[in-house]
Amino acid sequence: MVTFAGYDMPVQYSDLSIKDSTIHTRKHVSIFDVSHMLQTEISGKDQIAFLESLTTADVEGMNPNTGALSVFTNEKGGIRDDLILSKTDKGFVYMVTNAGCIDKDLPYLQENAQKWRSNGKDVDVKVLEGRGLIAVQGPEMVQLLQDETDIDLSKLYFMQSAIGTVFGVPNCRVTRCGYTGEDGVEISIDQNHAATVIEKMLNSKNANAKLAGLGARDALRVEAGLCLYGSDINENTTPIEAAIAFVVAKRRRQTLGFPGAEKIVEQLEKKSYAKRRVGFIAEAGRAPREHLPIMDPLDKASVGFITSGCPSPCLGKNVAVGYVDKMDAKIGKQLYVDFGKKSLSITVSKMPFVPSKYYTK
Repeated sequence: MVTFAGYDMPVQYSDLSIKDSTIHTRKHVSIFDVSHMLQTEISGKDQIAFLESLTTADVEGMNPNTGALSVFTNEKGGIRDDLILSKTDKGFVYMVTNAGCIDKDLPYLQENAQKWRSNGKDVDVKVLEGRGLIAVQGPEMVQLLQDETDIDLSKLYFMQSAIGTVFGVPNCRVTRCGYTGEDGVEISIDQNHAATVIEKMLNSKNANAKLAGLGARDALRVEAGLCLYGSDINENTTPIEAAIAFVVAKRRRQTLGFPGAEKIVEQLEKKSYAKRRVGFIAEAGRAPREHLPIMDPLDKASVGFITSGCPSPCLGKNVAVGYVDKMDAKIGKQLYVDFGKKSLSITVSKMPFVPSKYYTK
């Protein structure tokens, strides 16, 4: 167990190593307790305009019960946090944001909502107290859940959301998403029933379900090329530099209206960024780790830095993510990581390292 964002979180469970837990998720199904995440409802007749003033999402263009990965931005175009928005058919937007950013996200939402209300607008931010959040990830997710829910999972596609009963517990919000690159769902559930439901999943005869902790979660998301806030993205990186331009919805590239919009769109259209997030495959040896400098082998000059790295359980190689100068961001470019007394050869690689298996139409 480790302390994270004020919560005691499991790094790994006693029955599986981090490596074995990672592989188990990709072959079967794993259960992650992510109840530390901040769950909120944004409501009021001006909710869409309010959210579009803070994020890069096309909330107006979303169909009911669909969602998107988006970001809060600052005036420099940097990323305040990443988040998932789901536009419900119940008159509100359901939002999940990072636990590590609660202290800045929640006041930011509440203060901006108060400003809007003082200008005669109708918007409200409600924290969903007493809700657990369970991530069920892996190819056996449907086998595990379909007999135990009244939601037709064959019709629930990636980034869609539905309300239903799960293992006898009513009023669960099931969203087809995750942080592993695998098919999966996140279940928002009354916290009083969360532990019982997880025990039923673990005892299910329908699938081989195991608990998984932060260690496997980190390895899975690095293999999937997904960003961790505070490591791979922060207030000083834009979505374009972070290679997640897809979070800037097409309509918003025209309408703008979110903090730092002009800079972000200029970077997107003119490729006017100096650095870029890329993936790396490393030769045998130690895995590259956060903050280590990336060097050019010819002139020994620093060209960037590592933001995440780990041994890939599924590839049997060391993989990493980091930022390099634009000219060094080409696939196949040979660079090296400086460990101080030792160095490690790395090659710029495509991401994700392990192909994603999202359930799409």
